[in-house]
Amino acid sequence: MNLRQKRIGIGNGHELTRLKGEQGIALLTVLLMLLILTVLGIASITVTSMESRMAGFFRTTEAVVAAADSCEGLAANIIQQTLTAPGVLPASFVAPVGPVPAANASTLYSEIYGYDLPSPAPANTPAVNFSDTGNTAPNFVMTNLPGFTVNGDIDLLYSHSKNGQGTGVPATEHVYRITCMASNPATGSNSTVTSVYGCLDGDTCVKKIN
Repeated sequence: MNLRQKRIGIGNGHELTRLKGEQGIALLTVLLMLLILTVLGIASITVTSMESRMAGFFRTTEAVVAAADSCEGLAANIIQQTLTAPGVLPASFVAPVGPVPAANASTLYSEIYGYDLPSPAPANTPAVNFSDTGNTAPNFVMTNLPGFTVNGDIDLLYSHSKNGQGTGVPATEHVYRITCMASNPATGSNSTVTSVYGCLDGDTCVKKIN
């Protein structure tokens, strides 16, 4: 083998070694790219899952707040109908057909008018001093909202003379605190809404504070 052939052989050997080295780097580059793409894919799935859960959470929260708000409307209607002549709690509001538990009907009526409460309240306890709550003894329970438990409590704060909402004729305004507690046992979400309503005898109820 002459000197030129030896040089060519040496050159060919180096070329072969360099090509083999480049093949290893290419494989490593492909593996790194696959790893990066895998990490990005997992991150994308995780973010999408979190966004879906957050959206579901907000929908559930909005639903339970809406349930509590609808409870306020029912409470105002019960008060208004009871204050309207002949001044009794309509039978349509009392269970089993209505939302007011039968055992609580007389208490609710006394709370609306501010009378002394019936037993088991202590003797001569006026409604304005009664400390019942929607948790312990709700004045009414909404059962027409599937998946939700909604309890309402009506408390008379005070009564005073005031002109009628639309007529201007002096009438007695009863000011109530209405508390509504809504929960969704399946999701564990809950909402409590408290507002103050002013209701005139034989007239409408108007929200004052919420």
